[in-house]
Amino acid sequence: MQKLPIGIQTFSQIREENYIYIDKTHLAFDLIENYKYAFLSRPRRFGKSLFLDTLHNIFEGNRELFEGLAVYDKWNWEERYPVIKISWGGSDYVSLEETKHKAFRVLKENQKRLGIVCEDDFSPAGCLEELIQKAYDKYQKRVVVLVDEYDKPILNNIDNTKLALQNRNFLRGFYEVLKDNDAYIQFAFLTGISKFSKANIFSGLNNIEDISLTPKYATICGYTQKDIENDFKEHLEGADLEKVKEWYNGYNFLGENVYNPFDILQFIDNNFFFKNYWWESGNPSFLITLLKQKPYNIPELENITVGDELLNSFEIENLRLEVLLFQSGYLTIEKFYNDPEFGINEYKLRVPNKEVNISLNRLFLDYLTNGIRVERSIIKALFEADLEKFKEIFISLFASIPYNNYVKNNIGEYEGYYASVFYAYLAASGLKIIAEDVTNSSRIDLTILIQDKVYIIEFKVDSDNALQQIKEKNYAKKYKNEAKEIYLVGICFDSEEKNIKSFEWEKL
Repeated sequence: MQKLPIGIQTFSQIREENYIYIDKTHLAFDLIENYKYAFLSRPRRFGKSLFLDTLHNIFEGNRELFEGLAVYDKWNWEERYPVIKISWGGSDYVSLEETKHKAFRVLKENQKRLGIVCEDDFSPAGCLEELIQKAYDKYQKRVVVLVDEYDKPILNNIDNTKLALQNRNFLRGFYEVLKDNDAYIQFAFLTGISKFSKANIFSGLNNIEDISLTPKYATICGYTQKDIENDFKEHLEGADLEKVKEWYNGYNFLGENVYNPFDILQFIDNNFFFKNYWWESGNPSFLITLLKQKPYNIPELENITVGDELLNSFEIENLRLEVLLFQSGYLTIEKFYNDPEFGINEYKLRVPNKEVNISLNRLFLDYLTNGIRVERSIIKALFEADLEKFKEIFISLFASIPYNNYVKNNIGEYEGYYASVFYAYLAASGLKIIAEDVTNSSRIDLTILIQDKVYIIEFKVDSDNALQQIKEKNYAKKYKNEAKEIYLVGICFDSEEKNIKSFEWEKL
């Protein structure tokens, strides 16, 4: 049985020491053949570094490592190129000086590997330019430049606008070297999480192609369902694959859905224990920073439709929660709409899977309620259709939110706050819920699906007609043919009391 490549991003080690390797070399070959400058955005821990190292080994001509892989009979292994590999991982970037120091350190590592000494020890951009030109002169081959985590010095300081801008400006000058040395470059590939506009980070490098949402590269990183069922068959023997799919699959980049590799490897290594592995490996505290800047109706995140201008830019001065959630992997693409007549593209987004849904809503709940945790009794109440208990839990929930939570923030002043708390609480419990559930006449505020029961919920603030609206608009019609018990629940909030004013329900 092949070993699990947990924490290993080095292609040669994986191939030489009998670790599982999901063959992506057909995509690597296609990329090399069709592009000179390319950029790929993917969430963290998605396999970008391994793919980059795979490219490194192809260009260095390490043929023996590729035997049995798709590229083996396609690539001319006699063609070897000098490779400059720049990885921004491994530093905190707490100052511009540290960013520059990291750049020099990485460039010195490349000088040592290529047998080149650069005289410019003042400017990292100058050193990079000298390294490219001297490598070209020494090897009489155009140079390959591979950049991993190109945006980390910026993202590490997303809540420190001044430093983030300083690092962005530094990186802009650093990457401009690629444009100025086009004659010496064979291929350049940059990866990261965010997609900054060309004007801000790739200034002048106008010919770089963003392949992040190119359908043929949708599975360039991540594991497909076929990979899970074939390459991991032995390792997953006895696991509930449908449940694995529900928890960890669902990321979509305009092609086949993929799993985050980190989740699958950790799940197997932890004896099939379902846990939020990927989520816990990062720190999404920046989301709270954005929530403090602007009130968001959390349920609406389940039904966001955005255009190209939203997905293709990421601006430090004007951060958008939707953009950040998508590019960092907390939202993914559900559907893509294209209008060829008017040239309009739209993307409907969704939370990718159960892991992210539970974790994201626990984060939201923690912010909205100042640390209140989910009671498991909520699930029992819904299983048993005990709506009095359901009502008691939420009255107690709103009553326990500290008053100063409203004083320090204005979040309690907008109507979406109450629905957001309600939604986040239920979603954080792992229940299957649908926000803004579309019917043929309108939208249901919230639908809960649990076993043989459907709960249709309407929210109102400072009004008493929530249940009446459900009836008048015949929301239940959508579910009448599903042979399930249907409960209509109207919940009205009092904005002064900051709690439920009335709670009415009926069973159809």
